[in-house]
Amino acid sequence: MGNTVEVSNVSKSFNGQFVVRDISFDIAKGEVFGLIGPNGAGKTTIIRMLLDILRPDSGGISVLGSGLTDEIKDRIGYLPEERGLYQRLTVIDTLAYLGALKNKQSKRRTLELLETMGMLSHKDKKIQELSKGMAQKIQIIAAISHDPEFIILDEPFSGLDPVNMKLVNDLILELGRKGKTILISTHMMDQVERMCDRIFMIHRGNGVLYGSVVEIKSRFGKNTILLEFDGELKDIKGVKKINHSGNYAELLLESGADTQEVLKTIASKVRVSRFELSAPSLNEIFIQVVEEA
Repeated sequence: MGNTVEVSNVSKSFNGQFVVRDISFDIAKGEVFGLIGPNGAGKTTIIRMLLDILRPDSGGISVLGSGLTDEIKDRIGYLPEERGLYQRLTVIDTLAYLGALKNKQSKRRTLELLETMGMLSHKDKKIQELSKGMAQKIQIIAAISHDPEFIILDEPFSGLDPVNMKLVNDLILELGRKGKTILISTHMMDQVERMCDRIFMIHRGNGVLYGSVVEIKSRFGKNTILLEFDGELKDIKGVKKINHSGNYAELLLESGADTQEVLKTIASKVRVSRFELSAPSLNEIFIQVVEEA
């Protein structure tokens, strides 16, 4: 299938301080790829270099088999984290204008996307009349209305309720099935875990995790208990950390802990309806990597 993106030994510094240091990764055609990391890690700098807004100090970047020419840039779709739509234009005029900037205007495709995103009935409203979530969906449509081959989505789920989050999730996966290559940058690790084929995690300018979600989780071993329970859960011997979410919990075991003994202790304290030994969630791996660094 080949790679849509190849980043090779890229570094970038500002005022003598490295923001990105000697990073390398590739994104295959049709892949949904996650770019993750804490705030200030270097994600935005990477995205700007992929868009040719910034140039690397060293190393090479190839997109769609080429350098970043104007023709290649027209085949890229971009949803920036910093949103910006013309507030006094109507939805349909906004999308027509942004499509024209990419030399591709397809009113039919635009109307189809508006219908898919549940926004067709709002096409004649001004942007300033839309809610934050509705405006977010228009921004996403603007990023893909010119039918790009490579799509960069920076925090695509921002401002969305669970229903619309699923709608955007389904749209992204459908684009991937159609052969589009998609890079997602987000802090929502549960979405990354469900959607992405592979991830690249950057921290303080350095690549710290790279590979498939399954392979990365397997590296950390089955040291986590997923628990559904009733009662009060605390002070479990052999458990070093408990992440609560109502009647659900993720328990991170201490090294060498006896799982059966932990289960006996838990069962003596709360009523257990589900107990599963698992690899840690990507969210927990993210926290662990950052804390250890």
